[in-house]
Amino acid sequence: QVHLIESGGGLVLAGGSLRLSCAASGLTFSSYAMGWFRQAPGKEREFVATISRSGGSISYADSVKGRFTISRDNAKNTVYLRMNSLKPEDTAVYYCAAPRYSGSSYYTSADEYRVWGQGTQVTVSS
Repeated sequence: QVHLIESGGGLVLAGGSLRLSCAASGLTFSSYAMGWFRQAPGKEREFVATISRSGGSISYADSVKGRFTISRDNAKNTVYLRMNSLKPEDTAVYYCAAPRYSGSSYYTSADEYRVWGQGTQVTVSS
């Protein structure tokens, strides 16, 4: 059974930084792309970033490009999201996710993901 456990969320002032981690178990981590999504109160879940299984291909939502960095350590079965220059509009529950299929592709649509973590709250105050 696949499990994803996020950590690293918290309360931060605007302009600050956080690093989220997502530890995976129950899958051959290095065979799967991984993704980060977020959901703010009253809004739909939205794509944040994704990384290919090797880490060689990455995609970001326009709203976070240049501020957030996704990375992975396949030896530790962990994917990270470094968030800099945080804004109040980044406030949301952040989820990591594993896609339905292994392979070299990465995915920006939530529909392509099968397993989700429980989420970690990020709150940015102005």
